[in-house]
Amino acid sequence: MKLRGLYAITPEAAESVALLAMLQDALEGGAALVQYRRKKRDVLEAKEVVRLARRHGVPVIVNDDIELALEVSADGAHLGREDGDLRAARARLAGRILGASCYDRLELAQAAVAAGVDYVAFGSVFASPTKPGAVQAAHSLFTRARHLGVPLAAIGGITLENAPRLISAGADLLAVISDLFEAPDISLRARQYGKLFT
Repeated sequence: MKLRGLYAITPEAAESVALLAMLQDALEGGAALVQYRRKKRDVLEAKEVVRLARRHGVPVIVNDDIELALEVSADGAHLGREDGDLRAARARLAGRILGASCYDRLELAQAAVAAGVDYVAFGSVFASPTKPGAVQAAHSLFTRARHLGVPLAAIGGITLENAPRLISAGADLLAVISDLFEAPDISLRARQYGKLFT
C-alpha cells in the first residue's frame, strides 16, 4: 500500500453526523488516508467512519487505541510515545498499518522502524492551533529520515500555503485537521492538497 498524499485527521469537536458529512467531502476530494481521532471511545461512530472510507477505498487508522482499531476492523492504528510498546502493537496489528509519532526526534523514528512500524510522523512542523504547546520539529528531519525507508508524515499547523515546503523536504503524508475541515469547501481543499503531490 502506497502511503502518500493528504492524511485527513478527524476533528475532535465535530458531532457524529457532521463528522461523517465532512469526512465524506474529504474523501470525495481525494484524501489518501484517514485517522479517526476521538478522546471519548465511540465504537458505532468508528465503525461508520471505517465503512464510509472503505466505500472510497481509503484506509482508516485509529489514533491511540489498538483495541478499537481491531474491534471496528480498521486498517491500522497510530501510537504516540505514551500509547504502549510498538513491538507488541506490531504483533497485535499483523497485516495492518502501524504508525508512530516521533515528535522532533530522529532516534525515535529509528527505534519505531526497528519495531516494525509502517510510517513515522514528525511534528509539530508549524505552530499548531490544535496543540499550541507542541514541540517544533525541524523540516530537515524529513531529509535526514529518508534512509529509514518508510513513508514520513508531517503534522501540525499545515496549510495549503506552507505544505509545499514539507513535500520538498521529503514528507510523503500531510496530516491536516484545521486547514482541511474548517475550509469553506472541504472537498475542494482536499483536491488542492492532492495536486501538491502530482
